[in-house]
Amino acid sequence: VTFIIMPPSLETTVAGIRLETCIYNASGPRTGSSAALSKIAASSAGGVLAKSATVQKQTGNPLPRTWHDDPSDGSKSGASLNSEGLPNSGIDYYIDEKTIKESIGDTGKPYMVSISGATLKDNLEMLKTILGVAKQNNISAIELNLACPNVIGKPIIAYDFAQMDDVLTQVSKIKGITDIPLGVKMPPYFDGPHFQQAAQVLNKHKNIVRYAASINTIGNALSIDPVSEAPAISAKGGFAGLSGRAVKYTALANVRQMRNLLDESIDVIGVGGISSGTDAFEMLLCGAKAVQIGTCHWNEGPKCFDRICDELRDLMEEKGYTSVEKDVIGQLKEFSKEGASNSRQAKKARESLLKEKQGSVQKRRSSVIGMLSPLPEDFSHKDEVIFLLLLTIGILLADKFGLV
Repeated sequence: VTFIIMPPSLETTVAGIRLETCIYNASGPRTGSSAALSKIAASSAGGVLAKSATVQKQTGNPLPRTWHDDPSDGSKSGASLNSEGLPNSGIDYYIDEKTIKESIGDTGKPYMVSISGATLKDNLEMLKTILGVAKQNNISAIELNLACPNVIGKPIIAYDFAQMDDVLTQVSKIKGITDIPLGVKMPPYFDGPHFQQAAQVLNKHKNIVRYAASINTIGNALSIDPVSEAPAISAKGGFAGLSGRAVKYTALANVRQMRNLLDESIDVIGVGGISSGTDAFEMLLCGAKAVQIGTCHWNEGPKCFDRICDELRDLMEEKGYTSVEKDVIGQLKEFSKEGASNSRQAKKARESLLKEKQGSVQKRRSSVIGMLSPLPEDFSHKDEVIFLLLLTIGILLADKFGLV
């Protein structure tokens, strides 16, 4: 009898949409064209989300408008800043049948659009336009961006709860708005009453809001270049949205709060600081039905979706879990002394294993070097270079295959 062991399932459902994996892209860099989106579709990403669109095509803020923390200077915060100003090809491009076919090919993956109009009128106009072609062009969902801090002179809608309520009230009046799942992109909140007020508004409109994606970037961050003694970003005096690993813990808190406060009919998607399978696992435990990847995708490209999915499956396999839906999503446990003790023991075991591995590698390297004869006195400089190259290759092979 042959037993086939199936890998853990990463399948999930968001707003009634089935995703092959619970990992896909956030709307942002590397999502502005069908060529970029097709690379996401070809990866392990469970769906494809297009760039946040405006009514007309726009180029965005002047360059440089992005910045990444430089680990070479000893900083390892994983922080990134962007003040893009929503460069995009306009809504008509992202809902065009040709664009969508080029983006998802024959993968069958859900294709979703994101909109971020400069005014309420713009958002209402784009929603009506999308609804007019959604069914025939296979658009699976719409994500309404209520959280973008990069439009110069415009407020963040979701920080003004009366305005957010008005926007969703106007959206609910659009004919056919419930024919396609509607999600909202939310900014980060930092105070208990703000979580409650935001959730109250979304719950009030649960008839149209099917999911909340939390969080967008943390607004008004600033990076200074000590050499030029000026901001690292040119637009808006250097003030920009903070993303990357630096925002992970704020994102986890927002997802957990939203899951606790929102009606069960509204799904939560986790966004912010996710760069590994373990990060995604933590986000799912907090109650996210799926996880969007933004900055990591920006830095690493679409291969990040394959890596993160593989890492998540490996972690689930270690724990004996078979399905994210059954075993992980929303399964965050209460703090316990026993759990904390187990975590400390696991950390010590990992550190011990790492030291043992490092010692073994060093031992093999020493053995390889000891087997080699000293350089003859008549060796030329060219001979020395060749010898060192061969020595390096020998050490690498020994490390890889355990030959010594």
